[in-house]
Amino acid sequence: MSIVEFESVTYRYPGRARPALDGVSLNIEPGQLVVIAGASGSGKSTLLRAVSGLVPHFHGGEFSGRVQVAGQDTRSSGPGELATEVGTLFQDPETQVVMGTVRAELAFPLENQGWGQAAIARGVEEAALALAIEGLLDRSTAELSGGELQRVALGATLAGRPKVVCLDEPTSQLDPVAGDELIGLLRRLNEDGDLTVLLAEHRLERCLGTADRVVAMSAGRVAFDGSPEGFLGWAMKTAPALATPGARLLSGLGLPPVPGVKRARSALRQRGLEPDSGSFSTRGKQKGSQSAQTALKFDRVWHEIKEGPAILRSLSLVAKNGERIALMGRNGAGKSTLLRHAAGLMKPTRGKIQTSGRVALLLQNPTDYLVHDTVAQEAPAAALKRFGLAGFESWHPRDLSGGEKQRLALAIVIGEDTPAVLALDEPTRGMDRHFKHELAELIKTIDATVIVATHDPEFAAAFADRVVLLADGRVIADGMTSEILSGGTYFATETARILGGAGGALLPEQGIALLASTPTATPA
Repeated sequence: MSIVEFESVTYRYPGRARPALDGVSLNIEPGQLVVIAGASGSGKSTLLRAVSGLVPHFHGGEFSGRVQVAGQDTRSSGPGELATEVGTLFQDPETQVVMGTVRAELAFPLENQGWGQAAIARGVEEAALALAIEGLLDRSTAELSGGELQRVALGATLAGRPKVVCLDEPTSQLDPVAGDELIGLLRRLNEDGDLTVLLAEHRLERCLGTADRVVAMSAGRVAFDGSPEGFLGWAMKTAPALATPGARLLSGLGLPPVPGVKRARSALRQRGLEPDSGSFSTRGKQKGSQSAQTALKFDRVWHEIKEGPAILRSLSLVAKNGERIALMGRNGAGKSTLLRHAAGLMKPTRGKIQTSGRVALLLQNPTDYLVHDTVAQEAPAAALKRFGLAGFESWHPRDLSGGEKQRLALAIVIGEDTPAVLALDEPTRGMDRHFKHELAELIKTIDATVIVATHDPEFAAAFADRVVLLADGRVIADGMTSEILSGGTYFATETARILGGAGGALLPEQGIALLASTPTATPA
């Protein structure tokens, strides 16, 4: 018997003209790891909400058809009754964390299920160890970074050992190491515990290699349902915006796309398209003249917490006018704190910060910027059009998808008065690849210094001239994007990892050009 069954399900949110789900029929077998793909607003989140019972019980609206989860009909069983069978983590973990400490947050769902104290203690410890958050157990949840909150919320979701777990962009705030570890953890739980995983993701290169099956959504309908290999072939022909960088690289060389770095390398090797090991080169001139005016300067800046750690440690950084800088580093490295200092929201305990004008800052949670009843009231019409939100003017801002909320927040922050420095903290959270590309192109046109904290090397490669890598509140690397993002394992694009850093190629188009000139290549 299928553990999740959709039978001709159509659902429309209150006040919406178009259904979010339109005649969806789908069966998920126990123990499958299913990636839910699709553009922003395609119905991925709504599909997961229907599994958890939030649709229609919490959101209201018009619902027809039938969803059955672990033998329970969601029309008669609400989210509370389904909670023992279904664990859910959505895009905004800060809205799901309700307890004062991490330990209490992990224990909360187990207490609600009536577990004994010994079992609760064991469950908390196992969840903390699995997600590498044991060092956070006695920390206040109010003090956690976005990535730390995401891992804590996931720990609370998994602690009760549900049969089905629904995850909506679970790696969106995680650094590359933590993101890969999370996907590996889900695969291990899936294999060892027969856990059924429904994983909605935009960064498909992270998860397709571990998936059993891919379901692609489009306009509320199932557009594709099949293997990861089949999905990539379908995407290249039908929905190129969903294709991974590796798929675009292989297809551009006349090879069938396959998921995962290892399989892509094997495909290149079989065709004799391995790059020359001596072709690794990232030398070049970094954009930004030394004589250009300084837009932002950190001079030996410290930020120390009383009776706590130092978040920034004698950090020095100079950003020139017009530079486009990607700020990267693991969760807790100090990226968000640096941006908050730049905007004046935090003051250094030591050191000095200088700016040449207004610093506009977009923080991690776009919902914090949404205060009106309609989209039209939030930002000027020109800004809405600029960010692809024309036609949404009458919508309530909180009814937008995660990617749409992010774009609206960007329109609010930038407005009509371009700042001297635009600082963006994880601006691509919830954005599909199409809108990430549009945002990268938009950043290139903004007549300001742009600093973006991001965990997404593909996005960084698309817009940045320079990458600054932080660790423990310090700058540990500062150089050209091709230098920082081409030779590594975690802080590297998929193209760079497939090619082993050859030629400093970061994007599929660069990789195609590099390999097409390989003299030993076998014709396709």
